[in-house]
Amino acid sequence: MENIKNKSVGEIVKLDFRAADVFSSYGIDFCCGGKISVSEACANAKTDESIVIRALENLQNKVGSAVHDFDSWNIGFLADYIQNTHHEYVKKAIPQILPLAQKVADVHGEHHSEVIRINELFQDLAEELLAHLQKEEMILFPYIKKLVADESAGKCTDPGCFGSIGSPISVMEAEHENAGLILKEMYRISDGYSAPEDACNTFRVLYGKLKEFEDDLHRHIHLENNILFPKAIEKEQLVLAS
Repeated sequence: MENIKNKSVGEIVKLDFRAADVFSSYGIDFCCGGKISVSEACANAKTDESIVIRALENLQNKVGSAVHDFDSWNIGFLADYIQNTHHEYVKKAIPQILPLAQKVADVHGEHHSEVIRINELFQDLAEELLAHLQKEEMILFPYIKKLVADESAGKCTDPGCFGSIGSPISVMEAEHENAGLILKEMYRISDGYSAPEDACNTFRVLYGKLKEFEDDLHRHIHLENNILFPKAIEKEQLVLAS
């Protein structure tokens, strides 16, 4: 138990991705907030530390569905996986959610003012995320894959216009942090995406899709912040030193 409480949240999810569901169920941020210890995260979430630790320990005794060992993957392959899985999900989900959010705000905003704010927040999030993905796909991910290729070929990598990979990564992490804050605000004002009793089917579908979007984005950001980015920084240092 002592070992778990002092490990970082991100490290635990990195070792066993099923832990993401445990942390999410107790309102603990494992992506942008993944650098703090389990003990500190529980205190921040006002959650009983012993219950969370017990749930994490129980994972070790469960035979669940196969989980990817992302931490063992080649970072070029991981970048491709993130782009093909999570980036594509975001690009497909945003055009589906935007009209739903607008419709629910128009129809139900008079009696449920929170959906007006949710519509505004999601529009902001969508605009920021699409620009964010483009920067990763056009600049950061190609450079990460070039690092891998240059290491294999024994070549020294030209860091290009940004000087060091730490510069664009710090920008990406700041944008992740902002996206996380928007998600938290939408979750808060929707009462955890709990539709009111008088909600129509469109209202319920919107909240279901927003919850799915949040879950996917948390996993997406975790893979980048806690696995891909730290390993890319290490890889660059290794290649430039060779």
